[in-house]
Amino acid sequence: MSILIDKNTRVITQGITGKTGQFHTRMCRDYANGRECFVAGVNPKKAGEDFEGIPIFATVREAAQSTGATVSVIYVPPAGAAAAIWEAVEAELDLAICITEGIPVRDMLEVRSRMRRREAAGGKKTLLLGPNCPGLITPDEIKIGIMPGHIHRKGRIGVVSRSGTLTYEAVAQLSDVGLGQSSAVGIGGDPINGLKHIDIMKLFNDDPNTDAVVMIGEIGGSDEAEAARWCKANMTKPIVGFIAGVTAPPGKRMGHAGALISGGADTADAKLAVMEECGFTVTRNPSEMGRLMKALV
Repeated sequence: MSILIDKNTRVITQGITGKTGQFHTRMCRDYANGRECFVAGVNPKKAGEDFEGIPIFATVREAAQSTGATVSVIYVPPAGAAAAIWEAVEAELDLAICITEGIPVRDMLEVRSRMRRREAAGGKKTLLLGPNCPGLITPDEIKIGIMPGHIHRKGRIGVVSRSGTLTYEAVAQLSDVGLGQSSAVGIGGDPINGLKHIDIMKLFNDDPNTDAVVMIGEIGGSDEAEAARWCKANMTKPIVGFIAGVTAPPGKRMGHAGALISGGADTADAKLAVMEECGFTVTRNPSEMGRLMKALV
């Protein structure tokens, strides 16, 4: 079993005709059950054409109605990416996964506000993963995004991370010590995003085929602490925790737009302390994540 996606998921690529969209759609289609899963692309200027046999539609709604797809992955450039997210919401998809990095914060504030108003008015809730994320994968079934498929192994450990590269690092370590993954989810590092650590931890807690979770955070914000406190009260599975940015100086932006610390509760040390208080097995050394999980399970 998995969370959010599985081998039966049907996927639309928004931005399928761009260089990035083409490359990663090809990589995802060639992984596991991808040929059955990737069923449509969207480009209003190329409707009626196809990308290597994948039909291209003018709108997300048309693509969903024609193929039964319920998930989209977005490789649209930053200036148009928020509008692409909103198009997926209006098409009433279950999940939109936005890979795009560099979307203006104001654009994301507007689209997230519109999503909340729509949901409050009784509209269908479309989950958003990202933006600025690597996507997610259910090993040996489906991958949607930019992660390297070959490092993943099917198993029973969940992975959730704000950092794309640290997602891959955790997965590779788990695979190296013989622990496969149920699902690995990159939630993205932007300050205005969709699914948070707490949302993914709830899904893993409810998943009968996930036995334990690696949760990776970064400096900046309070999401990791909020998730840790929820886990202390509700989580029934062991967790290995790591926070990137222990050596980051206060007030300096570090890579991701969300990784900006003010020197208070959003530092790596403060977050690690909260996680430890909440029962996580924490490490300040990212090379120990796999070894620590192996000891727990």
